[in-house]
Amino acid sequence: MNAIKVSTSSLKAMMLVIPPIFVLMGLLDTWVPKEIMVKYMGETSGWKGIFLAFLIGSVAAGPLYASFPVAAAFMKKGVKFRNIMILIGAWSSTKIPMLLFEMSSLGSTFALTRLLINVPGIILTAFLLEAMTSQEQKADLYQKAERL
Repeated sequence: MNAIKVSTSSLKAMMLVIPPIFVLMGLLDTWVPKEIMVKYMGETSGWKGIFLAFLIGSVAAGPLYASFPVAAAFMKKGVKFRNIMILIGAWSSTKIPMLLFEMSSLGSTFALTRLLINVPGIILTAFLLEAMTSQEQKADLYQKAERL
């Protein structure tokens, strides 16, 4: 019985988060031209794209599962695979509200140390994932995102 209560509670929480995310994705799809996304976060974006992926992931609201529709929308817009991995990594571990909570409850030293370890770790992981994922696998992922 407890499992049903927890599942129902989780489902309700998801139903409150997912619709606004899809609305925002629709607005992103309509308002932001693909050329702009490619320029700032595409294949030739370099450190600028990495910075923007971190920024967007760190200021994003909502649980980690909300990052996946965002990642799919970014894939449709031509964002580089590495930047998408950074976005998801930042979304999961470098959120500003989480950092502020950690600073107040666990201390600034802990919070800033964790952040200083996470940032290079996320970048390294994104580079490794990009290197380990074949061009065919990436193309398949981008095609699947286009169909969403």
